[in-house]
Amino acid sequence: MNYGEIKKFDIANGEGVRVSLFVSGCTHHCKGCFNAETWDFNYGKSYTADTEEEILLALNHSFINGLSLLGGEPFEPENQRTLLPLLKKVKELFPGKNVWCYTGYLFDKELLGKSRARCEATDEILSLIDVLVDGEFIEELKDISLAYRGSSNQRIIDVQKSLMTGVITPWVTESSQIKMK
Repeated sequence: MNYGEIKKFDIANGEGVRVSLFVSGCTHHCKGCFNAETWDFNYGKSYTADTEEEILLALNHSFINGLSLLGGEPFEPENQRTLLPLLKKVKELFPGKNVWCYTGYLFDKELLGKSRARCEATDEILSLIDVLVDGEFIEELKDISLAYRGSSNQRIIDVQKSLMTGVITPWVTESSQIKMK
């Protein structure tokens, strides 16, 4: 797997201060994508053991709320296989930090159902993600007033509650509710 960037103090891609990993490779090719260069699976640098160590060291600060995975597309099967060991280590070493993931795939229809995104790692990865922002970016639905998402079709999902109940549960912050449209 390749990646385009690691942001060590990101405040835009999830609640609080986060470490964000922008993976390379995406087959959605959304019109108006803010990060189109990462569509190419070969874009950026190779993800190595040193990369993983850099991410883990960046997470090891009390002011860091968690890890965000973006892209490209974290749920492309080739990316899932590399991200799974990272997520296991993050949850083991930092059980108090949360994991956010941004995907163009729909949680209920494509990640839990049959789709090109499904592979042997999908269910375990979902078990390690706290918040999922799902749905392709749709330029015609772009709304810069929305928190943590680019277009109004995208949902912010509490993954663990949704998996437990079998019903998609919107994520809500303690300070205010994020409404799904």
